[in-house]
Amino acid sequence: MTPTRMASVFLALAFAHFFSTLIRAITATLAPTLSAELGLHAHDLGLLGSGYFFGFALMQIPLGSWLDRHGPRTVLLILLALAVIGCVGFAVADSFTGLLLARVLCGAGVSACLMGALTGYRNWFDTNDQLRANAWMLMVGSVGMLFATLPVQWLVTS
Repeated sequence: MTPTRMASVFLALAFAHFFSTLIRAITATLAPTLSAELGLHAHDLGLLGSGYFFGFALMQIPLGSWLDRHGPRTVLLILLALAVIGCVGFAVADSFTGLLLARVLCGAGVSACLMGALTGYRNWFDTNDQLRANAWMLMVGSVGMLFATLPVQWLVTS
């Protein structure tokens, strides 16, 4: 694989992991807004966070065989489309039930962002490049957690 191709593959997979972690953490930042606009209580907000992890967990058993059978590119594209649907659903939801279902879809949709990337790196990169790509991808994912805080607050108050 050429260095340019490796870089583009890495960037695509790292940004998918970035958005996975951003979506994971964003509910805490949006909690005051969700409480004010939809009248949600602390237990509702906790359940929204759990909805993400429930969707994520539901996908883990089939995910391994899907990655082996269909490859990370196909699996990631399909599941990220599900995540987009979940994000749009969350944006337009006007009830707790709608928010919860959207969070479950988001969790299911981003469930392959870590393992899909690691599988892709294993399949497409040599050993030294795998180690570097894994480390950088995890770092980019951690930045997604940071972006779910103050930058999201700035956007909400704008």
